[in-house]
Amino acid sequence: MADVARLETPLCSERFGSGAARGCRATPDGSLQWEAEERRWWRFSAFTVKPRGRDGDGEGSPGAALLPLSGLQAVFLPQGFPDSVSPDYLPYQIWDSVQAFASSLSGSLATQAVLLGIGVGNAKASVSAATATWLVKDSTGMLGRIIFAWWKGSKLDCNAKQWRLFADILNDLAMFLEIMAPIYPICFTMTVSTSNLAKCIVSVAGGATRAALTVHQARRNNMADVSAKDSSQETLVNLAGLLVSLLMLPLVSDCPSLSLGCFFLLTTIHIYANYRAVRALVIEILNESRLKLVLKHFLQKGEVLDPTSTNQMEPLWTGFWPSLSLSLGVPLHRLISSVFELQQLVEGHQEPYLLCWNQSRNQVQVVLSQMAGSETILRAATHGLVLGALQEDGPLPKELEELRNRVQAGAEKDSWVIVRETHQVLNKLFPKFLEGLQAAGWKTDKHQLEVDEWRATWLLSPEKKFL
Repeated sequence: MADVARLETPLCSERFGSGAARGCRATPDGSLQWEAEERRWWRFSAFTVKPRGRDGDGEGSPGAALLPLSGLQAVFLPQGFPDSVSPDYLPYQIWDSVQAFASSLSGSLATQAVLLGIGVGNAKASVSAATATWLVKDSTGMLGRIIFAWWKGSKLDCNAKQWRLFADILNDLAMFLEIMAPIYPICFTMTVSTSNLAKCIVSVAGGATRAALTVHQARRNNMADVSAKDSSQETLVNLAGLLVSLLMLPLVSDCPSLSLGCFFLLTTIHIYANYRAVRALVIEILNESRLKLVLKHFLQKGEVLDPTSTNQMEPLWTGFWPSLSLSLGVPLHRLISSVFELQQLVEGHQEPYLLCWNQSRNQVQVVLSQMAGSETILRAATHGLVLGALQEDGPLPKELEELRNRVQAGAEKDSWVIVRETHQVLNKLFPKFLEGLQAAGWKTDKHQLEVDEWRATWLLSPEKKFL
């Protein structure tokens, strides 16, 4: 009986990632029998292991017989998948692969058009003219890349979804210009130069936002692995697109209308797949759009939306033009020109930021203290959005409803009075709001708000008055 019990009792156990553990039992002949584990499409393993001899022959060693990862997963998915990446990784990558495949086919059509336009296959074409066209095209794109990175580089993190979608739509527009370029030979150089300029902007915006999304997806300090496997997936998709292009191009090359029809079909698939890809993302860090949605729901219903619901509601097409102009980290000298204005601005501000509200322009400008941290910046942005809510419709808490009535009736001409009173309201509301954010799963120790580098210090206190 003791021997039977010993055989039925697991000698050891193991598990892969967060999967279920499986035990190992001894068999009567002295070998080890591993329990069968639950099979998932991304997992494969062998179960029976023979004993390893003392002479080190290595026969039946667990390391050789146990294959916790299938070959495809090891090549194309990050180590530890799915536990090492964010929950939205798989749906995003699937749709991203679909859009990359459609883009690869569209790119083949565009490349064929450009080669036709520079004279490939035309005996009368000049090599020097084709070279000059190519150099002008490339130099225009290089300058555009530098200028766009300087102009918008610091803003790409804040709205990664919107810029990712923008980049892919701009890429489709660039390929459309390339396809149309041979139809108007007199404007060929200008057309392909404009197209390459757009593609270089796509390269900056797409690459930067992809890096931001990699930071979001990597959950075990494995950014390099996630990025490398994304590159492998993209390479595989492009290879498949290349093979399909070899079959497609001979069929459409002699019929411009068919080629253009294929391009529009592929472009439609490309834009739709891109939309589904960015919509699948669930980012747990607040930017201005997500903060506005969460705050509006909190003010109306007293509840904080979770990241999944908020990301589904986040605007992707209109995220670049918010109704309220909120500027964080503005220079102090932009807001004041006298001691009285400084005293008026400081009065009522207990937090390490100063806020100026222009009602007519619906513009909020915030000066941040040297001591302002992530929570302070989050409160300052919340404060600004609350002021914006006073000029909109919809239910509000009683304290804010009274302030909105005064603002909309024009009874309060001085905005700084409303700012001071909203400070007092936020002293009660913001701690509850912050606690609700953390309970709902938002990461409040970070933010993706657009903040400039200006910081200030001020010596005046609300009690101090000038003579």
